[in-house]
Amino acid sequence: MFLRIITESFTRTPRRKFLTGAALALGMAVATATLTVALNVGDRLAAEFRSLGANLLVTPKADTLPLEVGGVDYRPVNAGAYLPADDLPKLKQIFWRNNIKGFTPFLDVPVGAGHPYAVILDRDALTRTTLIGTWVNHRVEIGGGETFDTGVSTTHPWWHIENGGRWFDEGSKEVVVGVTLARRMKINIGDKLSIAANEHSEYPQVTGILTTGGPEDDSIVAPLFIAQLLADEPGKFRHLTVSAVVKPDDAFGRRDRTKFTAEEYERWYCSAYIGSISLQIEQALPGVEARPILQVAEGEGKILGRISVLLWVVTLAALVAAGLAVGSTAATSVIERQKEVGLMKALGASNALVGAFFLGEQLLLAVLGGGLGYVLGVLLAWWLSVSVFGVSAPARMIMLPVTLGLAIAVAIAGSLLPLRRASRFDPAPVLRGE
Repeated sequence: MFLRIITESFTRTPRRKFLTGAALALGMAVATATLTVALNVGDRLAAEFRSLGANLLVTPKADTLPLEVGGVDYRPVNAGAYLPADDLPKLKQIFWRNNIKGFTPFLDVPVGAGHPYAVILDRDALTRTTLIGTWVNHRVEIGGGETFDTGVSTTHPWWHIENGGRWFDEGSKEVVVGVTLARRMKINIGDKLSIAANEHSEYPQVTGILTTGGPEDDSIVAPLFIAQLLADEPGKFRHLTVSAVVKPDDAFGRRDRTKFTAEEYERWYCSAYIGSISLQIEQALPGVEARPILQVAEGEGKILGRISVLLWVVTLAALVAAGLAVGSTAATSVIERQKEVGLMKALGASNALVGAFFLGEQLLLAVLGGGLGYVLGVLLAWWLSVSVFGVSAPARMIMLPVTLGLAIAVAIAGSLLPLRRASRFDPAPVLRGE
């Protein structure tokens, strides 16, 4: 009898039931789409951010303070601590190794540079500058036959070689020259340079003019082995930049790890916070200090946080709008069916039974509208992801019960006031038409 009454109610007022179901379907579609995108946006944006460069700086703990004037490092060549390049494959062996998208070692050497006809013994005839030894696209042997390609092409994608030039070959005595230094020294592609540091001299060929927008524009960038020869530090480097996909810091991630319980520490260590990845790098490379590049890390966290808040606000607005639509149609239905309610009460129906009839209708509409909303939401999420991020958002089956649960909650919340009004109807005046 209960199901029969609910079914007949649908046949008597199909238009109102259709409007209620449509409101629920649209609300659940928007909620499903925004929640699906929100679940994927963090990982997707983190991967996109990594295409913008490194977010971690690794330096020796025992390093000395730099002595720079006008972007030129005037320390003695042997000043400061050095790190072994042979340890770098260990970065791809940590717990979060798959989050390490690239790393690049650097070795800065104060040098004198001039044209090949410059008198090397006359240091006053040479231009003081910095030679930066690094990798461009270096293949690292990780072990077990596995390799990993990395270098400034990954960690510093904004470094560009001007038209007509190219990056140096890492096994050759070739260099690229910063655009400011090239203009000052009148250096062209194809020229040979005289580069001297301490008792060492090299005569590499210029293969390109480099533009970075930073101090590298007034420097020489060379293969790492050339810098190691000039510094007389074979197999060593001074600092390292790392590009890692990280989870934005929340209140838990910013807590002092020394005050964690064992369970909290394990949770923190197994989360891709920038702090936990930094710690694992320090454990893999003894004697180093890994710290985030604050401008990059904080900027990424703020952007991800604001986008997440925006998506949650849109989701809440969609649910509220659906609830208001359900409440409006439910109130209208209760007013139109006053006599039906009065008759049921006159025949002995309790307030709970009357409410159950109306609530059963709303729950059935919630299931139908929620199911349709899930399908529409998956399609909307796919369109949004392709339009904004260039990749499709995978459908998550976990969202189906979530969507149905939200639809039921919205239907119940929107029907509470009309049901309360229906429970207060006095059958005698209603049946008399008063």
